Amino acid sequence: MFTGIIQATGKILSLEWRGDALSMRLFASQFFKDSKVGDSVANNGVCLTIENCTEDEATFCLIHQTVKNSAFSQAQVGDLVNLELPCTPQSLMGGHFVMGHVDHAVKVISRFERETGIEVELEIPNNLRCYIIQRGSVTLNGISLTVAEKTEKGIIVAIIPETLLKTNLAHWKIGSLVNIEVDMIGKYVENYLKEAKLA
Repeated sequence: MFTGIIQATGKILSLEWRGDALSMRLFASQFFKDSKVGDSVANNGVCLTIENCTEDEATFCLIHQTVKNSAFSQAQVGDLVNLELPCTPQSLMGGHFVMGHVDHAVKVISRFERETGIEVELEIPNNLRCYIIQRGSVTLNGISLTVAEKTEKGIIVAIIPETLLKTNLAHWKIGSLVNIEVDMIGKYVENYLKEAKLA
């Protein structure tokens, strides 16, 4: 499990299809120094398992379903990827509970430059809108963000300069695909109510 507080960005060094799976190699200086094969790392919000690693590089395998259902379907060598190690019992919960199970890839439909930071609007599929509330939490490319506003087409999030500096968000432009994970608490509540009705 993760918190949505990005710890580093890594650069994609290579992308190679091996059958129906995509092998991705990343560089992030010293980020993997305490990692080992089999560890989980959130990559743009997608929980992936390390297949090989050094202090500076790691290789991950993305099965075809992961590629199909995430923004990694458009990944290119040189792209920056937001990275977060799993939280521990001692971790500060600076964001919110993030599972690393991406729901969809959503599109940036507008971007507003402000005197301080930016505002980004993203198109949200109808089947996910019910899990999103204004001032609630949402995970975008692994970043825990607050929903500033729900719009007719999606949501607007307001980004502070520190987040722009520490993540790949500064590179988002109109048309960019972004991984979204909605708050899991809403899903659990919905599932409980459905199951209770059937009982």
